[in-house]
Amino acid sequence: MSFLAPGRLFLLAALLALAAVYVALQLRRGRYAVRFTNLALLEKVAPLRPGWRRHAPAAAFLLMMGLFVTGFARPATDVRVPREQATIMVAVDVSTSMEATDVEPSRLAAAKLAARAFVNSLPDRFNVGLVAFSGSAAVTVAPTTDRRAMLAGIDGLTLGPRTAIGEGVFTSLQAITDFGVQFGESAPPGRVVLLSDGTNTAGRSPEVAAERAAQTRIPVSTIAYGTAEGVIYQNGTPVAVPVDGPALERLAQDTGGRFYEAATGAELRQVYEDIGSSVGYRTERREIWAWFIGGGLLLACVAAAGSLLWFSRIP
Repeated sequence: MSFLAPGRLFLLAALLALAAVYVALQLRRGRYAVRFTNLALLEKVAPLRPGWRRHAPAAAFLLMMGLFVTGFARPATDVRVPREQATIMVAVDVSTSMEATDVEPSRLAAAKLAARAFVNSLPDRFNVGLVAFSGSAAVTVAPTTDRRAMLAGIDGLTLGPRTAIGEGVFTSLQAITDFGVQFGESAPPGRVVLLSDGTNTAGRSPEVAAERAAQTRIPVSTIAYGTAEGVIYQNGTPVAVPVDGPALERLAQDTGGRFYEAATGAELRQVYEDIGSSVGYRTERREIWAWFIGGGLLLACVAAAGSLLWFSRIP
């Protein structure tokens, strides 16, 4: 929690001073009672009142004023609110390394299942598109709210040679920009979610793509998918295809996105779930002074009720 007008909290010092004066008066009152040596007569002319109840209205009053002062300083907190609209491009690596079976039944098959679950979890009002990249990149499904078209595009992904991560980012950014033209200045926010298991071997580099994403202010969240033990077979010869996390992590950091790692199909589904919850909401600063004022009014009622009930007077 923070305060939009923190300077007003200085009034709490006056409240502390008031509390100190109250305590001092109570101590002084106690000393006067001790000086009255005829205790039997004191009990008749000034019978003892309930100890803690005598202070309860005053305590409630001080707490009430404390809440009022806090509310006067305009407290605010960050609140997650659903986005009304967004454009998400899902970029999937379909290079031949995605046929590795270190993730059952294969990297690509598990990626398809997780991507389908991710698309189905997004709000209906979100536009979602698909980019497939291997040696080059292409928009397989343009941004749309038609989930059936998106799911069909995911099912139709096929493998190709080499890996062009940078081209996958550029193509995704262009798809978001082209889609947003129809909205003008009110274009919905965009996000790229890129999954890859290898090192960039074709096209423009991820560093150049990151610069472009930063210019367009479109974050790129990346998923390093697979394990260090991944192997494919080319003409019967095993070829190691370990996942390259550092390059994808730099891409995410340079664009304001988030980096994830997934070594199993279950982990990948969890990653997509986390991404879905983050892109589906935005953080908004909201004032919460009403809660403090309401609490102060409640304490005012408590102070008044206690005073009337126990002492038949208003504090």
